[in-house]
Amino acid sequence: MSERMTGPTFVKIGARRALLGAELSELWRYRELLYFLAWRDVKIRYKQTLIGVAWVVLQPIITVAIFTVLFARVGAIDTGVIAYPVFAFAGLLVWLFTHTAVTAAGAGFLTNTNLVTKVYFPRVIVPLAATLAALFDVLFIAVLFAGFMVYYGVIPTAAIVLAPVFFLLAFILAAAAGILLSALTVKYRDVKFALPFALQVWMIASPVFYPAAIVSEKWRLWFGINPLTGIIEGFRSSLFGTPFDWPLIAVSCISLLVICSVSLLVFTNMEDELADVI
Repeated sequence: MSERMTGPTFVKIGARRALLGAELSELWRYRELLYFLAWRDVKIRYKQTLIGVAWVVLQPIITVAIFTVLFARVGAIDTGVIAYPVFAFAGLLVWLFTHTAVTAAGAGFLTNTNLVTKVYFPRVIVPLAATLAALFDVLFIAVLFAGFMVYYGVIPTAAIVLAPVFFLLAFILAAAAGILLSALTVKYRDVKFALPFALQVWMIASPVFYPAAIVSEKWRLWFGINPLTGIIEGFRSSLFGTPFDWPLIAVSCISLLVICSVSLLVFTNMEDELADVI
């Protein structure tokens, strides 16, 4: 009787340096987890609230009313032929999504500590799920915004087909910022405290409640370094049929590309130690 001798089998596990530390195929394989985490975030967001998802509608209505009094009545900001409430609402729609997504994604690992430290999955799914969950609010706000457009007699033109493109850019920006901040928050808890203040500054520096045209021609392109500037201006132009400021939009797109690259680079380098540091 002969005995077959076999040597030990070794499996080498090493750090991957593909996209975000995980191949796209791996992200696709974990798509059900992505869906589960996103839907879980939606369900717990308004749990134990008195009026539930009505907060999604109340927030933009109250904010637009305040903006209208401050900037249209008192500040006399000129928005051309577009009524100020619907003008401000368009910018607010993009901003509220960005704010909600970045805030939730930035704290993603801290609110999923047990999951991250016990189960393996592509870590980028956590901030991506938070960004996807923010789209739920947009559905309600978009319906309300459509009512504003009808009430103020805004008739869309063919340019409205570009509106989803600019909103997609807003989604990419929110996801990139959320991915970057989620990793930084794990290592530097100061980010958690600085983020609310930074978001306030970001809103003021973005044409949410004023047109980018109030900035002089000399500084307009510098203003576009803020990616939200070109995104909001392009989104408004596609909705209202006003001329596109393509140079401004191009500068914002380049800035967005830089932010995405930095976010991917930082997250990929920090991904391996997230579960140990958190």
